[in-house]
Amino acid sequence: MKRSIRRVVSGLVLGVLMLSVSVLSLSTASSAQIGIGIGISVRIGPPALPVYAQPICPGPGYLWTPGYWAWNDDGGYYWVPGTWVVAPVGMLWTPGYWGFAGGFYGWHAGYWGPHVGFYGGINYGFGYGGVGFAGGEWRGGGFFYNRAVMNVNVTNVTNVYSRTVIVNNTHVAFNGPGGIEARPTPQEEAYGREPHTAALAAQTEHEHAASQNRQLFASENHGRPAIAATGRPGEFNGPHVQRASAAGEAYHEPKMSPQEARTPSAGNRGVNDSARNDNPKPSKQEQKKAQKQAKADQKHESREERR
Repeated sequence: MKRSIRRVVSGLVLGVLMLSVSVLSLSTASSAQIGIGIGISVRIGPPALPVYAQPICPGPGYLWTPGYWAWNDDGGYYWVPGTWVVAPVGMLWTPGYWGFAGGFYGWHAGYWGPHVGFYGGINYGFGYGGVGFAGGEWRGGGFFYNRAVMNVNVTNVTNVYSRTVIVNNTHVAFNGPGGIEARPTPQEEAYGREPHTAALAAQTEHEHAASQNRQLFASENHGRPAIAATGRPGEFNGPHVQRASAAGEAYHEPKMSPQEARTPSAGNRGVNDSARNDNPKPSKQEQKKAQKQAKADQKHESREERR
């Protein structure tokens, strides 16, 4: 009888231990997947990334988070200005990106982690050239800025160095056929499996504030937002706000409304690969004109940074 009781008790203890291990494993896996899954998908692609200058870094410990096109079911794409945020010590920001697959554009959210993972090969500028991050690095508990691509005042920020970075002039805002056809490297895939932290409260509030500003919607600014970058999250007025100097490419009005473009369910994916044509590519002449303007703007930005 005593042996039977001991067996029952042992079985219960073993079951509890196995359940605890399972819960911990799921928790760890969930943490590692933050920012990797597709959060939203639509039938039309985002406009090209606008051309703009980077506001000066407010001070030590701030990290640059590049601007991006977000989606609103009522108004369509709207621009979330690039901004400086106080970074978690030792962490780097992997920007989110739009990826085209199966006839739809899906948003892969950004995240904080010990390394920069895959962000679609998108050239967000200012150190985010499509692969990794060349704008700075953590050394101990302090962040050191690469002045070759970061706008910092050496009077306020003393942790600096200078390392030349090759600039990619493309402004395409999505990954996949018709866009940037990049694939994650084994190292980027490994970084993507590391424990991550989602966007900070300041970042989500910044995005929400942008969604309330009509001048940031692509339908209003045609790919050239008046508030392209800010000195701090939510700071949409003042001397540290940067206006876009040009649209990345000629803007074309989508042929369907935001309500029509929004994917109702995952089961409807893959029914229409021609959806990407609702935002047609500009002519060669328009592309050359946009590239010429972008190069002129980049030269102007370089002169400003050297001052």
